[in-house]
Amino acid sequence: MFGSFMEHYFPYASQMGSDFTQATEETVLMTVSAMIIAGVIGLIIGILLLLTGSRGLSPNAPLYWVLDQIVNIGRSIPFIILLAIIMPFTRLIVGTSIGTTAVTVPIVVGTIPFFARQVQNALLEVDPGVVEAAQAMGLGNLAIVFRVYLKEGLISLVRSVNFTIINLIGLTAMAGAVGGGGLGATALQEGYQRGRTDVTFVAMILILIFVFLTQIIGNALLRLIAHGRA
Repeated sequence: MFGSFMEHYFPYASQMGSDFTQATEETVLMTVSAMIIAGVIGLIIGILLLLTGSRGLSPNAPLYWVLDQIVNIGRSIPFIILLAIIMPFTRLIVGTSIGTTAVTVPIVVGTIPFFARQVQNALLEVDPGVVEAAQAMGLGNLAIVFRVYLKEGLISLVRSVNFTIINLIGLTAMAGAVGGGGLGATALQEGYQRGRTDVTFVAMILILIFVFLTQIIGNALLRLIAHGRA
């Protein structure tokens, strides 16, 4: 019954089961790999912004200004333009500018400043009194970062990661416009450009399911952390 329903209302999509499976795997691969790489680099930059700010543990106005401008500029460039701008860099890194691996490069570059600012804002929510208490105990800056900022700001950081992953899913879909693979490419190339509305619709539903699962997992982690601290 389900098969006949799909064939009637989704005639083209019903014949593309393996294509949707591959596209979903590509979307997951791009999202996870980009989040890991951009997450590590963005976390480091976010911590540096926190430490070198005017109220940070190691104020450094020139360094903060440089990092702040890089983050601001990086967040301001539309992703579709970023794809074109760093195409030579992408070819240098992976040898091509087309495909799942290739578009992961601009996705990472576009996500780093976004996540770095998220990290900075999340850690700024930590109670300054707790930081001052740690300093009074003689803890060094590195120890304060790991034992105070990252620990006390964990809930805010998890929210930032969750929000960033959802943003990443949107970037992977947009990357489909330039042959990036994934569900975005399927929706545009196999659906929209060929007039197959059902294919575009199914790809959209799969992307939404991915977003909802991300939110569910993120909320579960937040509840687990909150319960552990209760």
